[in-house]
Amino acid sequence: MLSFSSTTVKSLLLKRRLCFLLKLVCFVSSVLIFCEFLIYYVIIFRCRWPEVKGGAHMGEKETSTSVLKAMILADTHLLGEIKGHWLDKLRREWQMERSFQTALWLLQPDIVFILGDVFDEGKWSSPQAWAEDVRRFQKMFKYPVSTELVVIVGNHDIGFHYEMTTYKVNRFEKVFNFTSGKLLTRKGINFVIVNSVAMEGDGCAVCRTAEAKLVALSHKLNCSRQKLDHSNKRCSDVEKLPASEPILLQHYPLYRKSDAECSGEDSAPPEEKNIPFREKYDVLSREASQKLMWWFRPRLILSGHTHSACEVLHAGKIPEISVPSFSWRNRNNPSFIMGSVTPTDFSLQKCFLPYESRVFTIYCAAGALLVILILAHVQLLTPPFYFAQHLISKRKAV
Repeated sequence: MLSFSSTTVKSLLLKRRLCFLLKLVCFVSSVLIFCEFLIYYVIIFRCRWPEVKGGAHMGEKETSTSVLKAMILADTHLLGEIKGHWLDKLRREWQMERSFQTALWLLQPDIVFILGDVFDEGKWSSPQAWAEDVRRFQKMFKYPVSTELVVIVGNHDIGFHYEMTTYKVNRFEKVFNFTSGKLLTRKGINFVIVNSVAMEGDGCAVCRTAEAKLVALSHKLNCSRQKLDHSNKRCSDVEKLPASEPILLQHYPLYRKSDAECSGEDSAPPEEKNIPFREKYDVLSREASQKLMWWFRPRLILSGHTHSACEVLHAGKIPEISVPSFSWRNRNNPSFIMGSVTPTDFSLQKCFLPYESRVFTIYCAAGALLVILILAHVQLLTPPFYFAQHLISKRKAV
């Protein structure tokens, strides 16, 4: 009889332990699934495409087909084999992959622009390392046939001007079909793609080629804006393009003294805002910036490189948006830009990704709760209810 009773007690204890273990596994799994998967849906679901003001005058059907939905991000900085620790790679690339794939699924953009510094070590990576980095990028940033991906070159992809070679530029162009001075026209909207690393102005081979393409493209665009005039022989044989004022896409920002005038929660930290920018390193030179403004007279300029957000007006009327880094390695609060664009107007909206500090706080709170539950289960920590009950019973006994 005693043997039977002992067996029953042991069986009950085993069931309780298994039940408790199952609860712990469910708790840990739920926290992991939320922090590593669901949180991206929760955060990005709140983002909405901005409305274009000019679209109010058009019919509903016409508006939906004429507005281009563009997603813009920058500075993913996929780590390479030299400086990249495997755990850092795993964490950052998972975060960016989940954010990007979730955004594509929820927002369904027509086109995605990545404004340079796709890789962190493209400037010095070997052919084998480059191929591996490209393979990882294509896995992380895969996209459906309904979406177009356009990648602009940055200094970390081919090196700063003194590191840039024709081989590195060609290597990048082969993978991403990138060409400096390329015009991309979608739904009557002109996008001009610039290799800003080649805007050094010193006459290097890559610089000469890039500038010649930009000048030729500028001529085409300017001729397309003019009314048909048979007396203008310079434009008589030029291919006509949509008359829409172009949007400039590049990695380096146009020249500005610093980020002192930038504001917002994802602008540069206060201690960095007043640090002067170096021409041809942090921003384009004054001369190169002036050239691009003269050549294209853009209605909007989109750039990256600084890893922080900023909005400035050039010549008092042309806005430039510096898009912050998409990687948590560079920011606690990465984001991307959502743009609704028509041939005559545009509207931009920022979509923030989960704050890493908040994810870390959730993990810490869950870890603390897990420790308390385990200690309470093994009776090393008296649950508050029983502790209070014990105090009350002692007082009654007295």
